[in-house]
Amino acid sequence: MTTVTVYSTGPACIRCTLTCKRLDAVGIGHTVIDITRDADKAIRDFLTDELGYSEAPVVIVDDEPEHHWSGFRPDLIDALAVHARRIASEQLQVSSAGLTRKASHVRR
Repeated sequence: MTTVTVYSTGPACIRCTLTCKRLDAVGIGHTVIDITRDADKAIRDFLTDELGYSEAPVVIVDDEPEHHWSGFRPDLIDALAVHARRIASEQLQVSSAGLTRKASHVRR
């Protein structure tokens, strides 16, 4: 299962809101973390110093630093949705194949 974290600067951030709405529209669950609180300084430092971003939102997929982007990117969200559906379909096929094998084994 794909995990998506959206680092947001709050409800006033239009790009953050659009990103979350697009993720919802394509059926991708996500967690939103508001990085404007003082308690989230370490996260802000990571996003700006380590990843090099200066605009919100920052989206990280599967907690992999190499799979991330900044800003409202409907093209990347749509590509992620296609990838997630393909993975789900492959898992369903494997699961169905296992059930078919079990059922044929029981038929003796």
